[in-house]
Amino acid sequence: MSTPQSEFITALLDPQSAVPAGLTDPEGRPAGRRFSVYRNNVAVSLTDALQTAFPVIAKLIGDENFKGLAGLFLRQHPPASPLLMLYGEEMPGFLEGFQPLAHLGYLPDIARLELALRQSYHSADAAPADPATLQSLPPDRLMGARLVLAPAVRLIRSRWPIHAIWRFNMTPGAPKPEMVAEDVLVSRPDMDPTQTVLPAGGGAFVAALSGGATLSGAIEQASTEAPDFDLSATLAALLAANALSKIEG
Repeated sequence: MSTPQSEFITALLDPQSAVPAGLTDPEGRPAGRRFSVYRNNVAVSLTDALQTAFPVIAKLIGDENFKGLAGLFLRQHPPASPLLMLYGEEMPGFLEGFQPLAHLGYLPDIARLELALRQSYHSADAAPADPATLQSLPPDRLMGARLVLAPAVRLIRSRWPIHAIWRFNMTPGAPKPEMVAEDVLVSRPDMDPTQTVLPAGGGAFVAALSGGATLSGAIEQASTEAPDFDLSATLAALLAANALSKIEG
C-alpha cells in the first residue's frame, strides 16, 4: 500500500506523475507550477550527482544517453540518504538488467570500479602494516598468518579490461584497451584512491584474504586458479599500495 510519502517521492522523481493532491503554495493555491520547478531541480541535481560519480559510464554512452539512463535509474532507486557522496550504489545491478545497453557488457563492471573508487575515498584511515613483520615471522607462523586488508581496499574481478577502459577514457594519451580480463585492486595509499592491476591469481589471493583465509590458504586458492601465481609480485603490489593494515601471526 502506498503512503503519502511514497506518493510524493514517486511524483517528485517522475515527470509524468501528477502533482500530489493537497500541495499548495504560500497563498493556499495549488502548487502545480512550483512543484514542477522543484521536481526539475531535484532531477537535475541527482543526475549531476550520478554523472560526477560515473564519469566513464557517461563518456562511454554519451551525455544525452546518460541523462536518460539517470532519469530511469533515479525513479527506481531514489536516494536513501541526504548525503549524495555514495548515491548510485545500485548502478552496477541496474546496468546488468538494462537491455538497451546489454551489448556493452563491460558497463556494469566499469560502474563497480567507479563506485569502488568513491567508496575507497570515503573509507576510514588505517596505518599500513610494516613489511618487516613478514620477514620476521618463522615459516610455520608465516603460513598461518592472516593479512588484514585496509578499510579502503576494494577488489573488482572482471572478464573485461576495466582498468584499461577507465584509463583510456580518463587519461589523455592512454593506450587503447586490449580485450583481456583484469582483476583490479583499489586502495588509498595517500589522499586519493589508486588502481593496481593484479597479476595472475592475485584476484583470488586478495579475495581469500578478504574472506579471512590464512596466507597458506590464500596461496592455495590463488595457485588453484593460476598455477603460475607469483606470491612475491602480488605481495609487493599489496605493500606498495598500502593495502595491508595488519599482519596477524
